[in-house]
Amino acid sequence: MSKNVLFVDDEANVLSGLRRLLRGQRAIWDMDFACSGAEALKIMEEKSIDVIVSDMRMPRMNGAELLSTVSNRYPKTVRLILSGQSEQEKVLRSIGPAHQFLAKPCDPDVLIGTINRACNLQSRLSDETLQRIVANIAFLPSLPGLFRELMQIVESDNCSIQQLGELIGRDLALSAKVLQLVNSSFFGLAQHVSCTKHAVSLLGLNIIKPLVLLAGTYSQCENPDLDGYSLDREVEHSLAVATLSRSIAASQTNQSHLIDDAYVSGMMHDIGKLILAVNMRETYQDVLYGARDADCPLWKMEQERFGTTHAEMGAYLLALWGFPNSVVEAVAFHHTPTHATNEQFSPLTAVHFANSFLAAPDAMHAEQRRWDQDYEKTLDLSVQIEAWSALANRQSTRLPV
Repeated sequence: MSKNVLFVDDEANVLSGLRRLLRGQRAIWDMDFACSGAEALKIMEEKSIDVIVSDMRMPRMNGAELLSTVSNRYPKTVRLILSGQSEQEKVLRSIGPAHQFLAKPCDPDVLIGTINRACNLQSRLSDETLQRIVANIAFLPSLPGLFRELMQIVESDNCSIQQLGELIGRDLALSAKVLQLVNSSFFGLAQHVSCTKHAVSLLGLNIIKPLVLLAGTYSQCENPDLDGYSLDREVEHSLAVATLSRSIAASQTNQSHLIDDAYVSGMMHDIGKLILAVNMRETYQDVLYGARDADCPLWKMEQERFGTTHAEMGAYLLALWGFPNSVVEAVAFHHTPTHATNEQFSPLTAVHFANSFLAAPDAMHAEQRRWDQDYEKTLDLSVQIEAWSALANRQSTRLPV
């Protein structure tokens, strides 16, 4: 079934250029073109739109305002911003309602690839309620103490990019947002950035400071703090998995992008739990109790209750935000790696084993192992397991109790 894509730009020649550029996509997409925000909303009243691509600078209703309205009325629609390099301040204002940012003029392959990826996203989640929840997330909650510390640094006269990088790297929500922004085509970087500190230094204080302030505006939900789930413990576990994932990857390869992606994947692997805990608090509390009472893995109880898992929810959000496939795959399959198509060492491998070791670092007997032994055999990892377990044990002894 073809997907409905809507392009919005107040310049008629830009829309004509898009029509010519995308002529070959007509068999795949049903395309509409609007010359204003008002016209775009009128089209959306009459038909369902899967992806909207809007220019940023338009009279009467700019791109941020349009996408904010679309977010409220049609939360399932994937929202993309096209913007010129001189419009950084306006792009920052659109961070909440926009899922991804594209540089203008946009490379045709980048534009087509981004829209195709967005169109294919909905197959990841079959439940429309969950689709709406994830698609409408602008910011996730930050740890209150950490966020207060960030605000103090941002508002001080001697604000340091190094300090901000350190703190943001300890926060799930802001790390995800910073990496989403720095890797958008809007900044035109030659390579993917997976290190939060590097991302912060690349963006600079002029972007990071308002980004932190915006996070306070958009992060309207409180720490869920459920029985069996707390944001503090989640952040501590995610940082531990990220650190061990990076060590495992570094023991296997000298490819910096793979090592960095392993760290980011570890940091983000359970972000779907936060989505469920914040947006479906009471229901998720029942799921937590159910998993504990049945003595079964939480992800299996989620599958039974929601028809999906926190792994798939998190992967859906990261894919929506434009994270690379290697990170999305690692998050999606960190409990079920044999479901992935990649049969080589990847960030998924590092995260799956790091998460398993840190869940039970001394589980070395066959009946106690919590990792996927079929996956171990497929990748022929029997020799590496012992070394990785030793890495996990050394790291665990350094972690605070």
